Amino acid sequence: MENRSKPWHGLMVATALPLREDLSIDHDGFAGHCRWLVANDCDGVVPNGSLGEYQTLSPQERAKVIETAVEAVGGPNVMAGVSAYGAAESRHWAEQAGEAGCGSVLLLPPNSYRADERSVVEHYREVAKAGMPIVAYNNPYDTKVDLTPALLARLHEEGLIVAVKEFSGDVRRAYEIAELAPGLDLLVGSDDVLLELGVAGAVGWIAGYPNALPASSAALYRAALAGDVESALPLYRTLHPLLRWDSKTEFVQAIKLSMDLAGRHGGPCRHPRQPLTDEQAAIVRAATEKALAEGLR
Repeated sequence: MENRSKPWHGLMVATALPLREDLSIDHDGFAGHCRWLVANDCDGVVPNGSLGEYQTLSPQERAKVIETAVEAVGGPNVMAGVSAYGAAESRHWAEQAGEAGCGSVLLLPPNSYRADERSVVEHYREVAKAGMPIVAYNNPYDTKVDLTPALLARLHEEGLIVAVKEFSGDVRRAYEIAELAPGLDLLVGSDDVLLELGVAGAVGWIAGYPNALPASSAALYRAALAGDVESALPLYRTLHPLLRWDSKTEFVQAIKLSMDLAGRHGGPCRHPRQPLTDEQAAIVRAATEKALAEGLR
């Protein structure tokens, strides 16, 4: 783990949520998974994100997931996902995260409709009333709302956000964000642009594939942020067939399958997610087994 001056810096794993065959949450297994990630050179965890299937959780389950993570690895090392359909509900989850002791929260823009800029700003204003450091999550594919560099600059200027999880895949944005909002921290948001955004000045990675291969992912992350392309590139090439699944619709199922293959319990997903097709599973299995055979862990 690195010495982080801010709790949203570093390699923060968007945790998959281990489910039993009856689709109930294995909280003990989840706590163990969080501890294992930190023991393998990850800096913290991001529960209740899309990888954690937050949309399928009851309010009681959602609260307990956060409490379990905090108990497992300490509040400053937990960035709670607080996205919801409405700003009032997101503010509630941000307040709950604060009470639980979390160091920061991760917040999508309104995701139930294509919100305009006024709605987006008001959404972040409302949730900011909880008093937690907010990391904005830009995922224009799933939310249909694009947090452009100019809009991020506006949110940052108003003191509403401290960082952005950049998931657009457009690595050119790193430089525009740095120009328009020089104090806003850039976090790698999709695994398959880690090296590009690491070299471009990112100070963290909200990551998916370290759920299965944390130590190798951490080595790649540290090399990328150090600008050590010589060390990073061979590892990046080896991992990229897996990392790119983080940007696909079936990313939860893919990462859970890789976890199972790596000896960690990923398990099933809740509906409406369906298991991978045989063809998809074969691709994930082959790439995971190749990485494991090469000694990546």
